[in-house]
Amino acid sequence: MKFLKSFLAVIGGIVIIGAIVAYVKFDLGDKMEKASKLDPKAIGAYMNMFDKVLTTGRATDAMVRRVKIDPDVSTEDVVEAMRSIATDANMVQVGDSHMSDKSIKDGKGNRYIRILHYCSPSIAKQFIDYSLAFGAFMPCRILIVEDDKGDRWLITMAMELMLFGGHTLPPEMMTKAEHVRDTMYKMMDLGAKGDF
Repeated sequence: MKFLKSFLAVIGGIVIIGAIVAYVKFDLGDKMEKASKLDPKAIGAYMNMFDKVLTTGRATDAMVRRVKIDPDVSTEDVVEAMRSIATDANMVQVGDSHMSDKSIKDGKGNRYIRILHYCSPSIAKQFIDYSLAFGAFMPCRILIVEDDKGDRWLITMAMELMLFGGHTLPPEMMTKAEHVRDTMYKMMDLGAKGDF
């Protein structure tokens, strides 16, 4: 009887190990096949994001791009520079949200918070026609925010995963998506210096 129990235990172990191996082999194989259909830059974009998560411990920090504003440049000069660059790229400012509230007293002073919204309606329509989910990322936003030291920052969503994180976009859409990303990043880089 003891031998039979041991024999059945070994058979049960082999079956469990076989099931695990089969699951890993077929599930992993399925995932690898699906991953091979992604844009060639997808894995690099995800790894870059994951490296930032490991460094900061915060997914939110890994999903944004930030540029420090030159201390000699006024916030209004930053806004005007970004507006000019957007206009030159056929994008329009569709919103300006002032989030600072002078009535809030938190013991640290009143932090400057402002969100500027930009869009190219024709590009937005094409992307929503492609996938309704793109609408959740519109309009493009740039946050102007003051940190605890009084330094000001421009922060926007890093757009690499939207461009490269899935199947390769059709060529015309990729061109337009890269145009929007490049314009947003240019607005931040030059706007932070008051340049346009």
